Amino acid sequence: MPLNFHKMALPAAKAALAAREQGKFWEFHDQLFAVPKLTQEAIDKIAVDLNLDIPRFRQDMESPKIQAYIEKDLQDAQNAGVTGTPTPFINGRLPKERSLDGFQAIINDELQKLTNPVKGK
Repeated sequence: MPLNFHKMALPAAKAALAAREQGKFWEFHDQLFAVPKLTQEAIDKIAVDLNLDIPRFRQDMESPKIQAYIEKDLQDAQNAGVTGTPTPFINGRLPKERSLDGFQAIINDELQKLTNPVKGK
């Protein structure tokens, strides 16, 4: 979910998805998060270091397929009430209170449903 206030978020997302087209998403992902400063040069270096087909990588980064994937992801996030990352869900529930106590309350409620299914309905 590339956040619009981070100027390198969209290029990084496109690059990671382009790397996925060559079977290297997770390797690319891990190296992206390891760089001290996210720049286009860092993205390009990761692609080279992973021995990606660079012309294909660049073409895939700008492809309608990648753009559609990102747009769908953003739409799904909006539909789910996600406004940023990370956003935790617990058994499909979005906590209203983002604290350990808030998370624990949902977990306890979900566990109660498992141990007392009549009450959980």
